[in-house]
Parts: sequence; C-alpha cells; structure tokens
Amino acid sequence: MPRYLDGPEVRFTINDGIFLDTEFFNGESYEALEPHRMFPVSGKDRYIALLDAEGKDVAIIRNMATLPEKERATVQSALDEYYMMPKIKRFIKMSDKFGIWMWTAETDRGIFTFEIRNHLTAVKPLYDGRVLIKDADDNRYEIPDVNKLDKKSKKMIMPSL
Repeated sequence: MPRYLDGPEVRFTINDGIFLDTEFFNGESYEALEPHRMFPVSGKDRYIALLDAEGKDVAIIRNMATLPEKERATVQSALDEYYMMPKIKRFIKMSDKFGIWMWTAETDRGIFTFEIRNHLTAVKPLYDGRVLIKDADDNRYEIPDVNKLDKKSKKMIMPSL
C-alpha cells in the first residue's frame, strides 16, 4: 500500500532526468522512482504517483503545494521532462487534403509540421482555455490559452473547436 505524502517528510534528488531518488526522514530510501500524474489533464499538481521499476506505487504526493519549495521544484523538473509537450505559440499554415489536416506550428521548442487524421478526436479543448492536440504519430501538443493566439491562428484552429 503506498504512503501518502503531505509535507516535508521526504527529500528528492533528480536521477537521470525523469527519475527521482527519494529519501524519507525515517531513513527509508528508494532509487529511480518515476513520477506519474494520476490525473494528467485535470490534476497537474495533485496526486503524483511515485512508481518503482516494477510500476508499483511507493508513494503518492496528494498535493505538490504541501511540499517544501526545493522538493516541489525537483519533482516538477522530473514531471516537466517526462510530460514534455511542445506549447503552440501560433500556426503558420494549415492545409486539408482528403480530410487530413496538415499543420505547421511555431512552438516553444521550434517549428513543427504535423498531420491530424481525425480532428474530432485529435483536438481536445479543455475547460481552462487550453487545447490539447494529438497528431497522427501520437505526438502531443498544447495550446496554453486558445484566446491568446493571434487572429490568423485562431481562424485555423476554431473550425475544430
């Protein structure tokens, strides 16, 4: 049964980018735990499972806000690396051929060109203004706030929203 973490009872150290070495204040320690969001879309900072090499829950962070700042930053760094998702700043061009959309977008990680085969399932607007896009190769992209896109980009994305 996993233990729930609700405060400063643990120290984290980054191990190879996405893994965390974890030391509890009672002396118990684990190497290379993998943090996973139990609710990756709706709960970015709540219920973070720390999984061992066999995929079993060792601990669950109920709320990242309860961790000391240094520990929270360490866990956030591992999560950011694991859940790296380019953030779309604007769309450069879009074409539609036989129901397949081809988009070229400027992101925080450079310019990407990707195709969407079924816009009804691949483009997901969320309640907080974010939009998640899954391309034909299963890559994921995020628009942090669709309302902050430029006019041209909004026209490209709005037919699907």
